[in-house]
Amino acid sequence: MDEKIHHYIESLIPKRTGLFAEMEEFAREQGVPIMESVGIEVMLQMLRIQRPARILEIGTAIGYSALRMAAALPGTEIVSVERDEERYKQAISYLDRSEHGRQVKVLFGDALDLSAQARELGPYDAIFIDAAKGQYKRFFDMYSLCLAERGVIYTDNVLFKGHVAGIPVESKRIDRLVKKIQSYNEWLMNHEEYDTIIIPAGDGLAISRKRGEE
Repeated sequence: MDEKIHHYIESLIPKRTGLFAEMEEFAREQGVPIMESVGIEVMLQMLRIQRPARILEIGTAIGYSALRMAAALPGTEIVSVERDEERYKQAISYLDRSEHGRQVKVLFGDALDLSAQARELGPYDAIFIDAAKGQYKRFFDMYSLCLAERGVIYTDNVLFKGHVAGIPVESKRIDRLVKKIQSYNEWLMNHEEYDTIIIPAGDGLAISRKRGEE
């Protein structure tokens, strides 16, 4: 998306207040990655249309996306997984302060190790992948087994600041990560069981729906 258009759309989004504004400020100050405003608004609107009863989030961070989903979808249950202990504790603190916190259950541990526990709490109508980018394919393969019929998988950061489209990177480590995301995008777009579209909102949002389900 053209940068001017992106900023224009962003300027139209109502400013968050209260706890959400506080969380955004905390994320900026502490360098905690949370979804960009345009990207999360797109996902929330898709979720409002979908109306999932239960959502699985891979990557809680401080609980911002989980609480935004809970606020947008009263009655929806959200299970979220976080491996960083400090962020997990911060998320729990924010959940305790929010009127929507009761909708969210956070599992502490590596998502690569918690699939059985998460599956027991499923199935899920929507899965949101927003954790270690280099593990996206493993997350998708592992947790798509928890997806309900007509379920949708959302993946954030699939455009990775434009690097996947050729914007230069500063290090070999980032270059390796870019290649992994490129590989994931190509694999996802050609997946035999899912129809996927990548929306250039925020840092890129992939939306994947299983084929053959009416």
